[in-house]
Amino acid sequence: MSVRRRTVLGAAAVPVLSPGIAWPDAAGGGPRVTDPGAYISFTGGAFSLVGAPVVVSAQEHPGVVRVAGDLRADIERVTGVRPGSTVARHVVLVGTIGRSPLIDGLVASGKLDVTGVRGRWETSLQAVVEHPLPGVEKAFVIAGSDPRGTIFGAYDVSYGIGVSPWYWWDDVPPVHRDRVWVLPGRHTQGTPAVKYRGFFINDENPALGTWAPAHFGPGKAPGHPGGFNADFYARVFEVLLRLKGNYLWPAVWGRAFAEDDPENHRRAAEYGVVMGTSHEAPMMRGIEEWNRHAANGTDPYGGTGEWSYLRNPTAIRAYWRAGIQRMADQGFEGVVTLGMRGNGDTGLPDGDGIELMREIIAAQRGIIEEVTGRPAAETPQVWTLYKEVQRYWDRGLRVPDDVTVVLTDDNWGNIRKHPSPAEPRSGGHGLYYHFDYVGAGRNYKWVDTANLRNVWDQLHQAHAYGNHGLWVANVGDLKGNELPTQFFLDYAWNPDRWDIDRLAEWERGYARQNFGEEAAREAAEVLAAYGRLQARRKPELLNRRITLADDGQVVYDDRQTPFSFEHRELERVTQEWRELGRRATRIERRLPAAVRDAWFELVGYAVTATANLYALREAEFTNLRYAREGRAAANDRAAEAEQGLLRDFALAERFNSAVAGGKWQGFQTQPHIDYGDVDRYGPNAPWQQPEKDNVALPDVLFPAVRRIEVPEAAGLGVSVDGGGDGDTPGLPSFSPYQTRPQQYVEVFNRGRTPFDYRVETSVPWLRVDRPRGRVARQVRVEVRVDWSRAPAGRSAGSLTVSGAGESVTVGCVAEKPSARGLRGFVEAGGYVAIDAEHHDRAVGGWRRLEGIGRTGAGMAAWPVTGGWGDAWPLLEYEVTLLSAGEVTVWAYLSPRNPALPATAGLRYALSFDDDRPQPVDITAGADDGLLNVVWARNTSDNVNRTATRHTVGSGVHRLKFWAVDPTVVVQRLVIDTGGLTPTCLGPLESRRV
Repeated sequence: MSVRRRTVLGAAAVPVLSPGIAWPDAAGGGPRVTDPGAYISFTGGAFSLVGAPVVVSAQEHPGVVRVAGDLRADIERVTGVRPGSTVARHVVLVGTIGRSPLIDGLVASGKLDVTGVRGRWETSLQAVVEHPLPGVEKAFVIAGSDPRGTIFGAYDVSYGIGVSPWYWWDDVPPVHRDRVWVLPGRHTQGTPAVKYRGFFINDENPALGTWAPAHFGPGKAPGHPGGFNADFYARVFEVLLRLKGNYLWPAVWGRAFAEDDPENHRRAAEYGVVMGTSHEAPMMRGIEEWNRHAANGTDPYGGTGEWSYLRNPTAIRAYWRAGIQRMADQGFEGVVTLGMRGNGDTGLPDGDGIELMREIIAAQRGIIEEVTGRPAAETPQVWTLYKEVQRYWDRGLRVPDDVTVVLTDDNWGNIRKHPSPAEPRSGGHGLYYHFDYVGAGRNYKWVDTANLRNVWDQLHQAHAYGNHGLWVANVGDLKGNELPTQFFLDYAWNPDRWDIDRLAEWERGYARQNFGEEAAREAAEVLAAYGRLQARRKPELLNRRITLADDGQVVYDDRQTPFSFEHRELERVTQEWRELGRRATRIERRLPAAVRDAWFELVGYAVTATANLYALREAEFTNLRYAREGRAAANDRAAEAEQGLLRDFALAERFNSAVAGGKWQGFQTQPHIDYGDVDRYGPNAPWQQPEKDNVALPDVLFPAVRRIEVPEAAGLGVSVDGGGDGDTPGLPSFSPYQTRPQQYVEVFNRGRTPFDYRVETSVPWLRVDRPRGRVARQVRVEVRVDWSRAPAGRSAGSLTVSGAGESVTVGCVAEKPSARGLRGFVEAGGYVAIDAEHHDRAVGGWRRLEGIGRTGAGMAAWPVTGGWGDAWPLLEYEVTLLSAGEVTVWAYLSPRNPALPATAGLRYALSFDDDRPQPVDITAGADDGLLNVVWARNTSDNVNRTATRHTVGSGVHRLKFWAVDPTVVVQRLVIDTGGLTPTCLGPLESRRV
């Protein structure tokens, strides 16, 4: 046995890391399963890492040799002491069971017990061994069941000593430690629940596509300088492995992994990363490889250049064969994508006939067998049921049993299909999930918009339905989606560790790893609040209002805010973002200077830039309203919006130029404001990012603000809360049980000269907080009712606002019901609003999902796999209605799809008292494959709103909500008795007595 003094990567042929076998169940006598790095101590233990050399056998896989070097570098980052690489009295030994003479010698001598690790998939062992070798008193052994298990084991130590997986990608400095110890015992992080776990770099222009070639150098394919080279991918592979991922779909927007740098595949093999290709790129070839060489009616294979299996089959098969031959020749580990889609992420141009797709897949598997000389089942393969491809499955097409069938979400984080227990497969199932998207509805790719509670619900469902073969997430540029990417991979490794009630713990750990112990709690709270607020509406959609016309048609308006001026909704959501932005800024100021770049990259930019965007949009849409009303303040709001745009540019410039000494120059270039501007960049503007000739455009304000001519003379204007107008505008009705923000009138000036105003009431029970004053621009006057003086029942009064020689009368109505007999949620203002978690009775299995809703928690029928048959889980709510007649009940549900194996829709039922339940299929009219406008409305609003109508009497009632099907998540219930006005989030919850 010999140990080299320096690490050298392997030569020409890089071996495959794993044979693709399934891992065994946990066995007795195995090491203790711990959280990542939990066996590291900074006070004392059985082995000191400071100064101990890190030794690896020269016979190891190159990825293991390389990770030993990373571990040395990480120990130096933390301690300031660089470990050596030769054996000493105290030594760290890194190696793979069955491959490393160092490790196998310890096993053979009985000094290292690998029970519970040997023979498993990607499993590691960390243990302190006394007198392992002649002349060695003590060793800290990092052993893997296979080379990737060893790699994960070494990076787990790095994590434990305080090196963030994002140390390079987000400039996270570790805390300096003079003492770093390993605790006694045998430790493991277990075997991953999901076999292949990874991400897809996608939609990478302009941000990553601008930055990466400038930072790492251009791609090496002639004529394609924008390609990503092996130095770039080395950084991607490293963070993937540090996150315990093993699988990658490389970037595809005008990029070809194999051609952009001939070293790319080799580098993947050296790191130990499994390569795949996306759903539109079969047979280990990116679609751009075809696009670069097939044009003008020809292709390199003697065909017509068409991406058509019907019209160009011989050339297409030759192209596919070359992809499999390359994998065999270069010896990299891959999972082969089967099937065929249209060029450009579309449906197949040859039609969707099942027989044609069956022929395509058979031809592909034949090529695999011919090239490899082995049965096709010995080469890992996937068929991804993305968008229209799922229709083949739904119509009965099945692929051979060894193929992993990858099920997908709808691009907006809602899974479309779960595995059927009636159809077990040896190849199992997979999941393709999105944290970034370009397409129907609207692109979202600027900042992270994932709500971890929603992500958890969907991943938990996949786990519960037995989907454990291959999980891959579309992470866009990767940078910017660090938090959901890490959670996705953590959950895929050990789903049972991260129940929804432990998500706050996960967020604190993420914050602690990146910002330190002192900031961890508050930083985690900011991260959770950020995810919840972002989940209300993608920031790219803040200038789109979606409504239903009288005929039920979905109507888009890209010149309106989705939030309402009524109920002060736009003000309230903007204020929540302002407060979160201020909180993030306070945290940053308290952090050590060395950590502030990491904070800005991981949290600060996304929070403050989104808070600024909300303030910009509030100013913009308030300006447009004020301009219509002729308010003198209109131009002030225009200036505020323009300042918001400049601040948006300044935040991006700080990211690009100031952070990390300009390391990220060109990265923060993603437009996010000018969506919908058809006049500027064409008919794709309602969904596509601002761009011309595939090059992103800098943002401008859209819709544009308006400036008005303001006369010198004063002019009285009165605006009424709720937008009432007519001869006698009226305020929303008053109630002692109301929870809506206090009613108000705004007295505004139409000119430049200030004037005095006066507000008089017609009845003694009306009160105003500012009955007189002086108006320069405008004054808000809140109106209240003195309920001790208001008569019982319904009463009317008015306000008269006078000033600048004019007067305006505003109608007011007070409704004072008798308190006798009121129970539960009480009607006020013509509606009752209920948060689903506040039920009076729950029958059957239910789970409260904290933070999953747009305004709070949701209630999910439990378990998500169902099993209740006709005994539907029930929630009951006690309500008091003040009048008899027809009411409409709006159910606000998470926008899920009909994902259940044996169910066509997704249903709930609703009734009052003992009436017959009315069933509702929330997916009716929505198509999650074609991505039609009904589906897009649900996903854009991030809620599914459906209505039932009922005839009820006045008094106390029991509102009953049944979950007919599993996976239903109800967030809110709103009863409209005639006074409900449109808002995005619905009114605040009603008062409960």
